Amino acid sequence: MVKDGLDTELDRELSDLPPELRWREWMRRVEAVLFASASPVPREDLARIVGQAASVDLLVENLAADLEGRAFEVAQVAGGWIFRTRSVYAPAIRAAADVGDQLLDLSEFDVAVLAAIAYHQPITRDGLKDIFGKDISRDLIGRLHARDLIGTGPRSPRRGAPYTFVTTEQFLVAFDLTSLRDLPDREQLEDAGLAVG
Repeated sequence: MVKDGLDTELDRELSDLPPELRWREWMRRVEAVLFASASPVPREDLARIVGQAASVDLLVENLAADLEGRAFEVAQVAGGWIFRTRSVYAPAIRAAADVGDQLLDLSEFDVAVLAAIAYHQPITRDGLKDIFGKDISRDLIGRLHARDLIGTGPRSPRRGAPYTFVTTEQFLVAFDLTSLRDLPDREQLEDAGLAVG
C-alpha cells in the first residue's frame, strides 16, 4: 500500500512529544492509513509511519480496543489489517445501501470449487475435473475471477501448458482468513461430509 518514495517530511519518532501523546499519534496514523486503504495493510507498511521503538501489533491492538462498541472493527486478514463493518450490522447495510456488487452470493458448488482451488493450488481445470468428476465451466471460473476470488497461477514452461488457478488476497478477505494456513483442516471437512478432493 505505501509507495516506495516515503515522504521525508514525516517525523516517525515524534521525539518532541511525551510518550503517551506519541503513542496516541502513532495509533491515529495507523487508523488513518487503515481508513484510507481499500485492501489489507501489512505490518511492514504500518511500520513505515511509526517510530522504531513502536510495536505495530500493540498499536493495532490498542486501536481495536478504542473501537470496542463501534459499528466497525480492525480485522486481521490476508497478511495485514483492514477496517470493516461488524457482521451484526450487515442486515442494516443491505437494507439501506447499494452493496449488490460486494455480496458474494455463491452457490454451494461455487464454494466447493473455491475450496478445491484453495487446498490444491495451483490447480488446472483438469485437476478440478479430477476432483469433481465433471468439467468446471469457463463461466464459473470467469465469475470467480471477475470477483477477484481467484487468479491465474504459474504455468509450466512448456509450450501449450494449461493455465492454473490460485486464490487471491480478496479470497482471504472475503472468507476472513489471515492466510491459507487458516483454512479448516481437510480431514475435519471430509469428516463433516464436505470433500475438497
